Order: sequence, then structure tokens, then C-alpha cells
Amino acid sequence: MTVEVKDLVKIYSQGTLEVQALRGLNLYVETGDMIALVGPSGSGKTTLLNIIGGLDRASAGSVQVFGKEITRLTPAQLVEYRRSTVGHVFQTMNLIPTLTAAENIELPMVALRAPKERRRRRVEELLEVVGLGERRDHRPGELSGGEQQRVALAAALANDPPLVLADEPTGELDTANARIVVDYLSRVNREMGKTIIMVTHDPAVSRAADRILQIRDGVVGADAAPVGEETVAASSYGDMLRRRIEEVDSQLSRLEEELRRGTLGGDAYVERQTALKRTRGVLVEELHRLGVVH
Repeated sequence: MTVEVKDLVKIYSQGTLEVQALRGLNLYVETGDMIALVGPSGSGKTTLLNIIGGLDRASAGSVQVFGKEITRLTPAQLVEYRRSTVGHVFQTMNLIPTLTAAENIELPMVALRAPKERRRRRVEELLEVVGLGERRDHRPGELSGGEQQRVALAAALANDPPLVLADEPTGELDTANARIVVDYLSRVNREMGKTIIMVTHDPAVSRAADRILQIRDGVVGADAAPVGEETVAASSYGDMLRRRIEEVDSQLSRLEEELRRGTLGGDAYVERQTALKRTRGVLVEELHRLGVVH
């Protein structure tokens, strides 16, 4: 078994207020599975992913990844765990704008002090895996959103981690590019044997998974196989897009409130607001493509 989560609790303190993001969650993922985590914003999906990935600490409970109890690892051990065991793919890509596609892919291997020739071979291999061999010398600003996300996926695979965690990997992409990225994720799962856990709001993305887990109020509410694409009507997809836009609008309102209260700095506010507005623009554009006026 790749991932075994038992009675996981995560509590965030905001001044005198405590927010319980995870409420005794249990989760089991077999080696080689591709899992989609779905659910409303604030349900605990990203928190769960961050704890499994060693980016956040649990308040209580147990998380074992390949038999290793990561909730007990020291900060130094967590760094090693993140570098060698887990590949992260984020919605915002996290590419360094001054580096080329090849250099961004190589960077995680530099952190592990891999020999130069091995790094070179691995970069060329991964560029071919994600279909970007001819774009190796382009910087992120010279690539489309879909191409940037494929570079981010290649970088996540650089150190050959057995587990890939993807947080809204298609959240800022249009339908065509989202489909391409999901196809590559599926290929990595099938052909490279990587276990993949991804957070998504998109039904089309979740259908690529072996299992879909509904996270609600900090626990797993449902665990089911995906339904066929023919059962999902365009109207339900449009409804999903509208709900996602409403969630983004709520997040923007909360940002404004945090800025007014002084609990969020100006730089952080601008960064998060820009990302949310970009996401909203993609969602609205997709609604218009469907012929739906928001």
C-alpha cells in the first residue's frame, strides 16, 4: 500500500479562533492507483495533500507513505522525503521564470546532487515524455499555460519519485490544454507506474482517475469509481463551472476582509488576488465557450 491515513486531524489557529480542516479522516491508496480528491472549497482537500506531501504537519493521526510514518519525521527528514519520494504539481506551476524548460526540470536533481551527465540524460528523457523536446530552451513566459504545466510535471518526475501529488493541475487551463495535461498524467500513471493523488474541481479530470474520493467537512464522504463521460451532460459541467466561480468570488471576498483586518499583507494579497482572478477568467471563458452567459 502506498498511502495509509488514519484518524487524521488538522487544526489551524487564527488568533483566538481554531479551524478544524480535517476531522479524523481515513484514506487508503494502493500502489499504482490514480486517485481524484473532489469536494467544495474549504473541505480539506489541499490540506490533506500537503500533509501527505510533507509540506504541512498534522495535529493528530497517522500518515504512512510506503510504510514510512511521515508524521514523525524531523524537518531534515521531511526535506529528504519531499525531494526523493514525492513529486508536487501545483495549480500555479511554480516554475522559475528566468530558467529554460530544461533548466527548470533539472533543478530538483541539482538539489539531490545528481551527476551532471545523469541530469542531462534525465532532462532529455522527461522532455520527450511530456512532448516538449523542441521547447527545451524556452522560458516559461514563452510557453503556453498547458506547456508550462507539462514542464512542471516533468520537474515533479525529475528525481523519479514513486508518488505524484497534483493540486488542481488544470485549474488555470482551458479545456483543450486541461485534457492534454490529464492525458500526460494518465500516461505517467500507466506507463511509468507512478501513484497519483490529485485534487480537482473538474469532473472531466476526475473521470481519468481509478477512484474518486469526495471530501466534505474534513472527512471522506464517498469513495467510488468514475462514471462514463457519456453520463455527464454539458449542463452539469456548466453548473460545476458556475459553482466554481462562486467559490472563487467567495475567496476574493475573504481576501478583501483579511486585508481590511490587517491579517494579510499587501504583497500576499496582490499575489493571491491575481491568481484567483486569473482562475476566474479561465472559468468564465469556458462558460462562454459552452454558450452559457454567466
